[in-house]
Amino acid sequence: MIKFLIHDEQDMVGVAVADIKTGEAVIGKIQDSDKTVEIKSVSDIPLGHKIALRDMAAGERVIKYHVPIGKTVQAIKVGEHVHTHNLKTERW
Repeated sequence: MIKFLIHDEQDMVGVAVADIKTGEAVIGKIQDSDKTVEIKSVSDIPLGHKIALRDMAAGERVIKYHVPIGKTVQAIKVGEHVHTHNLKTERW
């Protein structure tokens, strides 16, 4: 079952289309292709929130929809919940 979507192959995060539990091996689909990605979640991720597709360093720019959406405020591991606690928007 698909648990998250990836909008562009270069994106660093996917969007959960169902609640994801810690330790769960989840499959994501890259939109506009038949490719899938499997990741083990390292934290609970609510529906509509982001999951890290790769490790990211503190201060790294995060790409979603093939555009920058913010910078990490701490290191983020693959499979981790990405939200306001570890990502600062570049909008304001």
